Amino acid sequence: MIQEVKDGYVKVETHQQVTTIEFFHPQSNSLPARLLEELAKQIHAAGNDQETRVVLLRSGGERAFCAGASFDELVAIRNPEQGLQFFSGFAHVINAMRTCPHLIVARIQGKCVGGGVGIAAAADYAIAAEGADIKLSELAIGIGPFVVGPAIERKLGLSAFSQLAIDAFLWRNADWARRKGLYAELHPGTEGMDESILRLCTSLSRANPEAMQELKKICWKGTEHWDQLLLERAAVSGRLILGSHSQKALEALKKKTV
Repeated sequence: MIQEVKDGYVKVETHQQVTTIEFFHPQSNSLPARLLEELAKQIHAAGNDQETRVVLLRSGGERAFCAGASFDELVAIRNPEQGLQFFSGFAHVINAMRTCPHLIVARIQGKCVGGGVGIAAAADYAIAAEGADIKLSELAIGIGPFVVGPAIERKLGLSAFSQLAIDAFLWRNADWARRKGLYAELHPGTEGMDESILRLCTSLSRANPEAMQELKKICWKGTEHWDQLLLERAAVSGRLILGSHSQKALEALKKKTV
């Protein structure tokens, strides 16, 4: 099944109890609001699907896994309400991944920025290829990785999260991300990555679904308040993005992209 979205898509298919959810956007897999909404919707649907035992989350293309939120929509924010709505997009996706009863395996074939790092961190098991470097660029535009922060801190720890958040201009390579725990596996190329993903998903599709659900509950223990927490964080970003510092930073970025 394909849910068409302007300038992008979310594609879903189930085969041998593995549901693959693929998202794509021509701008380095950045995610506009409609795409985020559809992605969260399909993750919820997979969680309720009786034929699904494991979810594979991936993006289209060969270069970037996810460049974060849509820049075009970011610069169009005019009031706090719009800001809250914009930054809530990744909150809904992360919470959908958190509450999905099935284990989620993520295929990370390329770079992750901002919200893309958050999605990788919210996966239960991320398998990456060399070149899947990461960066949290939010502070560079006067805000912070507030919405995705809890997911990243949970996976990498406070120290590694703070390093990413504070130096918003520095790329960390994929091996750094593996050593800090973001990636469970790192392969030299996509062939080895895909072989490992196939092996794991096949094994999980044959495992006891009740046991996997109980395991996921244990792994996510203590995050039950995230439905509220991530929306509160989205409101903070929505307020800050309207400030003079952020507006100047966005204007400078707009000039670079023209």
